[in-house]
Amino acid sequence: MRQFLRDSGHLVRPAVVLVVGIAAFLLIRTALIPKAFGKYGHYDAAALDRIRQHPVAFAGQDTCVMCHDDQAKARAAGKHAHVSCEACHGPQAAHANADDPSAHKPALPDVANLCRRCHEKDAAKPNDFPQVVTAEHSGGALCTACHQPHNPHL
Repeated sequence: MRQFLRDSGHLVRPAVVLVVGIAAFLLIRTALIPKAFGKYGHYDAAALDRIRQHPVAFAGQDTCVMCHDDQAKARAAGKHAHVSCEACHGPQAAHANADDPSAHKPALPDVANLCRRCHEKDAAKPNDFPQVVTAEHSGGALCTACHQPHNPHL
């Protein structure tokens, strides 16, 4: 038996290192992985509770359309029909849910940068997506000098 233990030392040492490594991994994993992780598959179930603690910021498309019907009709008839109001105007829950919406009147978007975010020429965008080199296209003028934002082709 002594001969076996002496000759098998080269097998025992890596096995001990492996067992210690697995134990260290499990201890670190236990410390880092949230308790609710895996309750619903590969997902941290407690994340929903953390998200619910944040105030609601977006009003939603249907809420905007209820009061701004004329802008909604213009947008629905144009190329921006599938762009949410809050994609350009920002989160508007405070405006939409207020007793006095004029107290939370949203600021007009910075058109110089807003339109450029989507429409600046980029080879990664589909060829049929409207793209411009803004420095050459407008000569420095704002997009709204020539285009209506809710229906840009008017």
